[in-house]
Amino acid sequence: MHSADDAFQQFLEAYRDAALAKDADAFVRPYADDLHVFDMWDAWSLRGIAAWRRMAEGWFGSLDDERVQDAFDDVNSYVGADMVCGHPRVTYTALAADGTRLRSLSNRMTVVLRWRDDAWKVVHEHTSAPIEHTTLKARLQPGA
Repeated sequence: MHSADDAFQQFLEAYRDAALAKDADAFVRPYADDLHVFDMWDAWSLRGIAAWRRMAEGWFGSLDDERVQDAFDDVNSYVGADMVCGHPRVTYTALAADGTRLRSLSNRMTVVLRWRDDAWKVVHEHTSAPIEHTTLKARLQPGA
């Protein structure tokens, strides 16, 4: 089995690079065919690589000439014999065509990878943001 020590960091780098390039093929490449995602946008959950690809194509297609720069911090990962689990805070920053930062938001991400088809593949991803109790509004910035 391939070393799991850097599998989570490699996933984060692939996610970041594919999102910046708006490349749906590269974006879904690290995911297993039978993946299950609890995404924080729109759908309660997404099952399977086809659903995840549609999400990525819709996200990237909605950006027009903007791009998204992802930054990860508070990154932690745990390695088991046949599983890697990690969780960062991810900040998505919208960039204008000229590179100007337009807006940003953050959320929490948890990712589980399993060894499949000679590679570490994401089998589960969960993104979330804390909900303010009285207003039921998501907090999309740390400390907000």
